[in-house]
Amino acid sequence: MKIFLVEDSIPYAKLLMHHLGLNPDNEVEHFSDAASFLKQLHKVPDCILLDYSLPDLSGIDVLKRIKSQHPDLPVLIVSGQEDVGTAVDLLREGAYDYIVKDVNAKDRIWKALNNIRENARLRKEIDVLREEVNLKYDFSNIIGSSPGLKKVFKLIEKAAQTNITVSITGETGTGKELVAKAIHYNSKFRGKPLVSINIAAIPSELLESELFGHEKGAFTGAVSKRIGKFEEADGGTIFLDEIGEMDVNLQAKLLRVLQEKEVMRLGSNKAVKINTRILVATHRDLKEEVRIGNFREDLYYRLLGLPIHLPPLRERGGDIMMLAKHFLQEFSKENDFGDLRISSEVQQRLLSYPWPGNVRELKAIMELAAVLCDGGVIEEKDLNFNSVTDEMDTLVSEGLSLKEYNRRLIEHYLRKNDNNVVEVAKRLDIGKSTLYRMIKNKEININ
Repeated sequence: MKIFLVEDSIPYAKLLMHHLGLNPDNEVEHFSDAASFLKQLHKVPDCILLDYSLPDLSGIDVLKRIKSQHPDLPVLIVSGQEDVGTAVDLLREGAYDYIVKDVNAKDRIWKALNNIRENARLRKEIDVLREEVNLKYDFSNIIGSSPGLKKVFKLIEKAAQTNITVSITGETGTGKELVAKAIHYNSKFRGKPLVSINIAAIPSELLESELFGHEKGAFTGAVSKRIGKFEEADGGTIFLDEIGEMDVNLQAKLLRVLQEKEVMRLGSNKAVKINTRILVATHRDLKEEVRIGNFREDLYYRLLGLPIHLPPLRERGGDIMMLAKHFLQEFSKENDFGDLRISSEVQQRLLSYPWPGNVRELKAIMELAAVLCDGGVIEEKDLNFNSVTDEMDTLVSEGLSLKEYNRRLIEHYLRKNDNNVVEVAKRLDIGKSTLYRMIKNKEININ
């Protein structure tokens, strides 16, 4: 730790240098006046021990000079006077601590330096983690080169350059959250929080409190004040996943938040201003949800912003094998499996499979295949497709159109679940109202 000691009393300076030298990691440089010290300030030490009473400048004037050039540099003021007013003034100017030259001074200095050292270590770790996160969510790390994905890359880049609201659509498992993170961590908001909330995962009666917060006593169980996700994301980004699942009554309140740029906690009559970038995602067709009355039209247009649609995996061609090899390599590396290859038969099977669970399903299948593999090559016996049955695999081999395949898939699940519309809607991520409409219009048949 590089320490500058600014002290005009030579005996006291020698005492402190001896004390600080007990830690071999400390490198101490002594200055007996402010002028000589300020000439060397460009070297930027890790910490400064500054005597308040110097022969050429007062401690507060030196402190102001330091802070004007290096606002975050820790400065410990060491003074022979125990003056509370002076101490408060110095702390207001940015001093890290005010230490009186008494019998406890050495211990207080030692403790303060340890705290500064630990804080510096934590900041370094945070910087490293932040850089790792930025690299992880660099949009160039989203794997694929299909035309549909290249279009997505261009839109992500445009979204990252502005603060426009972004609506991300696509089937479940296509990577909507990954796109949201790529936008945030490549934008000017990257140093600010990214707060994600899955609307579908929170009961509707609790969602308002989660989003907007509440005051103590606002409802039964509200034992303390709590800020909501919007306040938590202030200055950064909020990602509202599965926005299509939001109750219509709450949609009105969300619209007001977006229009007024302020939230009002439950149980409060005081609005809190926010500056939050909005990203939303859904696997639903929001236009259709608006048409049938499940989603407010005014909120739809407010959220539309820059639309980014993620193509399903079955439409991404060669990306399937790129992803399969990537997931296999990553999982093998994490578990010391060595190099694993994919047989030509497995490659054909992966390319012909319809991937109803998209990228998420492919990742799960490749990781399980790595576990089940007995040698260095993934064979067909290692594949375990749980999303659809052999009956549906047969339909794929018949070369059905996507529309016809989807119709037959829904009918298949209805048969398997005794025409339980709620269960099938949940399993296939289809809106119940949409499924009922398809049945009513005889777009699908119930046996």
